Amino acid sequence: MSQHAARELRLARLYRHHPSRLMIVPLDHSISDGSVVPRGTTLDRLVGQLAGASVDAIIVHKGALRHIEPRRLQAMSVIVHLNASTFQAPDPHSKYLVTGVEEALRLGADAVSMHINVGAADEREQIADLGRIADECDRWNVPLLAMMYPRGPKITNSSDPAFVAHAVTVAAELGVDIVKAPYVGTVAEMADVTAASPIPVVAAGGSRRDTVDGVLSFVRDALAGGASGVAMGRNVFQAPDPELVAGQVARLVHAPDISNYPPELVEGPYRELEKAVLA
Repeated sequence: MSQHAARELRLARLYRHHPSRLMIVPLDHSISDGSVVPRGTTLDRLVGQLAGASVDAIIVHKGALRHIEPRRLQAMSVIVHLNASTFQAPDPHSKYLVTGVEEALRLGADAVSMHINVGAADEREQIADLGRIADECDRWNVPLLAMMYPRGPKITNSSDPAFVAHAVTVAAELGVDIVKAPYVGTVAEMADVTAASPIPVVAAGGSRRDTVDGVLSFVRDALAGGASGVAMGRNVFQAPDPELVAGQVARLVHAPDISNYPPELVEGPYRELEKAVLA
């Protein structure tokens, strides 16, 4: 389906390093969990490190942009997050709007994002908000990323493939451009989720891993399962060297796609190429 030129331009800025894959670092945890900035540094410096590591985009709340030098964003897109909640709330899964598409544009956003908890006690309000924001994005020709998580009183496993696939479908049906969703456990199960989605699925980075090798192994599995990249926060900004981890993940995400390669190439020349890419 054809899109307005302005929306295509903004999407092209997002996909600046690869035509169909994204390496995104969400920094929106600051409202929900507290500061994402490592001790001894600043948000501006962290963002500069991520830009230097070829990260495609960061996700931040509107106020964070006041503390980031605009020059940091010349080589990296900014996605403004529109809703929030804190872990201290009676129901942390209840997300509410704190800004809108027009303000995000005034701040220089290339895209906007929302977090939706499918199955939450206030699911009705969250999904209604997503529908309204999708309409605003159509009006202003702004790409919309939705973080879709199965979470709520009836959800026993937020990574259940059926629950995740349903959450992804909700996003697509409401007009979202890119959906961030949990990795569902195995490459085959993830492949089922991504194959059924008409929009790109970016795998959520999930909980903190102990080693860089563990992070890269997760990224390989996500890509092998058809994910169009990763949105990785904690495993980057909580790392001893965020720039190093972000750079290795970005190089892996932006490497040539091997999904259509013959098996004999995947285990031979491609693995050598991957080693070179990560060197």
